[in-house]
Amino acid sequence: MARASTAAALIERRVEAEERSSRPRASGKFLFRGEDKLFLRGVSYGPFAQGSHGAQFPERDMVRRDFALMRDLGANCFRTFTPPPTWLLDLAEQFGLGVLVGLPWTEHVCFLDEPAVVADIRSQIIAGVSACKQHPAVFAFLIGNEIPPDIVRWHQPERVKAFLRELHALVKAIEPDVLVSYANFPSTEYLDLDFLDFISFNVYLHRENEFRRYLSRLQNLAKEKPLILTEFGIDSMREGSAEQARILSWQVRAAFESGVAGTVIFSWTDDWFTGGFQVEDWAFGLVDRERREKPSYHTVRALYAGQLPPPLDQPPRISVVICAYNAERTMDACLASLRNLRYPNYEVIVVNDGSTDRTLEITQRYPEVRLITQTNEGLSVARNVGAQYATGEIIAYTDSDCVVDPDWLTYLAYKFVHGGFVAVGGPNLPPPEGARIPACVAAAPGGPTHVLIDDEVAEHIPGCNMAFLKTALDQIHGFDPIYRAAGDDVDLCWRLQNEGHPIGFSPAAMVWHFRRNTIKAYLKQQMGYGKAEAQLYFKHPFRFNMLGQSQWIGRIYGDLGMSLFSRRPVIYHGVFGRGMFQTLYEPSSSLLSYLPFTLEWNVVGVIFLIGAIVAGRNQFLASLPLLTAVVWAGGRAWRARIDTRHDGIGSRLLITILIYLGPLVRSVQRYLYRIQGMTNVEQIHFEQLTQPARVEWLKRQFFLCYWSEHGLEKENLLHAVMQFLVPRKFLIAVDQGWNDRDLTIHRSIWSTADLKVAVENHGGSRRFFRIRCRVRESVLSRISLVGFTLLSVVGWYVGLAEILEVGLLLGLLNLGMVAYDNYAFGRDMYHVIEILGKQLGLTPVDGAAVT
Repeated sequence: MARASTAAALIERRVEAEERSSRPRASGKFLFRGEDKLFLRGVSYGPFAQGSHGAQFPERDMVRRDFALMRDLGANCFRTFTPPPTWLLDLAEQFGLGVLVGLPWTEHVCFLDEPAVVADIRSQIIAGVSACKQHPAVFAFLIGNEIPPDIVRWHQPERVKAFLRELHALVKAIEPDVLVSYANFPSTEYLDLDFLDFISFNVYLHRENEFRRYLSRLQNLAKEKPLILTEFGIDSMREGSAEQARILSWQVRAAFESGVAGTVIFSWTDDWFTGGFQVEDWAFGLVDRERREKPSYHTVRALYAGQLPPPLDQPPRISVVICAYNAERTMDACLASLRNLRYPNYEVIVVNDGSTDRTLEITQRYPEVRLITQTNEGLSVARNVGAQYATGEIIAYTDSDCVVDPDWLTYLAYKFVHGGFVAVGGPNLPPPEGARIPACVAAAPGGPTHVLIDDEVAEHIPGCNMAFLKTALDQIHGFDPIYRAAGDDVDLCWRLQNEGHPIGFSPAAMVWHFRRNTIKAYLKQQMGYGKAEAQLYFKHPFRFNMLGQSQWIGRIYGDLGMSLFSRRPVIYHGVFGRGMFQTLYEPSSSLLSYLPFTLEWNVVGVIFLIGAIVAGRNQFLASLPLLTAVVWAGGRAWRARIDTRHDGIGSRLLITILIYLGPLVRSVQRYLYRIQGMTNVEQIHFEQLTQPARVEWLKRQFFLCYWSEHGLEKENLLHAVMQFLVPRKFLIAVDQGWNDRDLTIHRSIWSTADLKVAVENHGGSRRFFRIRCRVRESVLSRISLVGFTLLSVVGWYVGLAEILEVGLLLGLLNLGMVAYDNYAFGRDMYHVIEILGKQLGLTPVDGAAVT
């Protein structure tokens, strides 16, 4: 319990430290100066021809004129491509402008092949930073700009990353408090520069949908770092001044609606000198060479001088619901952050779920909060009660141990209004911790997180940061009361997707979520997750693998999957390395990435080790399964991100232990719950069905019937089955007309399902569907059964009882596994067909009743 008395204390101490320095700071997805959020409203300045003062900038009078116009524009910073002289920094400070200082060097050559070039680059970085050292006008340094993809490909991305890390360290050695970044671009987006203070990208896209989609991608590439667009612009010479103004208007708005921490428009003026020549055939400036304002200047001023992020014309009413149980440690910080929300149309509802501590007293200090007190009914019931009292068309949920960003609701609302989603979530980030154990727990996997199908659509959004249309919650009857502490969010997301509703994701709609602050609390949390997974398994069996673990279509945010025996990420470079958007494609986690952490693996390992100890030989070989698990955990712990104040060997060892124990605790709890609560879970499971199947057990097949008034044909249902199962890693073969089935579906190495559909035409658009699903053993299971049978026969024939016993034992085990897998596969197919029938609007009927 080595935490501050309240959850806000750690953040307050950090803010006080930052306020002692005038430097901006990066915190989560945004920038701050003191307690105030700082949005960069910038323009690029230069490069220019050399002036009479000897620097690559205009004469001083022209600089004063430029800075006055920039302030009138609403800009608060500008980017240079060369280190500015001191007099220019002084002028910038006088006009209240920050400077994003570019540190130029020879990015266009194979610099790492020449030690002299590398040494010269280091010298240039040191000289550039030293020239601007401790000047209050310096906002940040850019340690490079757009290294060509051919150069990165030649040197390999990891070597380039290591060199940029070295340059970053050089800057920090001189200016430890200054922010440092690198201006990347789409052709090398795969460079994962996680050591930077914020992520910078130069992006030139002139179609709004593509621009918005790519910003969503960049936000996810930036992870928990702020994203700044350090270059984007339009050539008014080719596009025309009016078109430049129109495009820049939606680009600036789209950028801030997507949650960027700042924008730098290229460029301030048409006056542009590069490569030793004055550029005459481009005109990207907001003002021309004589500093006459273009239409784009006034368009950008309307946005830069206004509220950021831009307000919606008609912001929907949002009801924020917090369900609290014994939350006195964090409740005050949570409600204080909700009071500071910069959203014009919201209410806050607190459901006090039978707390016995000071939660009620703390909440009553906030008269604007609507307080509902009830006996302890569990999390799902509390969420439903909050929804019943909500007056908003959108209901947003966060937890009592969360502190929300001031613009949290604004970014959620954008996705609802512009994306058309019925549910939207955002990231939850652990705040900086004041002690080692909470910092290690925050770095360990197993906490609430989101799962993304792509950059804008989520498969799962965690309960501490999720919002829904109230009508959508009503449609699926809210949260299932069986989930008292965890699993409610997963169940709700899956049920929404079963109804055909995609879930949106807003990477800027962030909350700070305090993780468990002791090892005991962390393991207790994992036990709760294990119980929830067991409950979810019986309700959504087709979403789990044979080991009882959930199978996600998308990628788990922050996954620390081990790379040993797994496919490495692949970079698409394009033909001859000329791809404009060179993307890193990461394969899904392999079986070996999580198998050593399963209870089954470790039980087998313990049995092997005990057997070897008893036998007195081969102890090392027998210990390999357990050693493999420890090595896997150590590898993941080595790559975990932890607060640098608490990093060290001891912290890495503790994270290794947490990574190893967390999944085991969850697995044990899953099995215990299945054993103890099978009856109740099965009852809940069957309550979800809309019709009983007619089962022929001996033939291992079942039948379902549906009625349609909408003219649907069998192709509609069969295509829906394929679209539903293929992303979930089922293998499907479409019959080409030679067999008595429509689809053959493979789930595992043991079982196969044959699906056949017949449709009766009853006139007009009326159709009657008859569906048969037959489950049979796979070819491999037949071969294994025959093999074990032959082994038993050979043992009996030659009179070797050991071979006979082994053959019989393995054969019976294999037979039981095949039989259970056949049953489980048939049950899963039953649920899949029921779900898809409901999505397609098919009505379940009794086949005998239709004539």
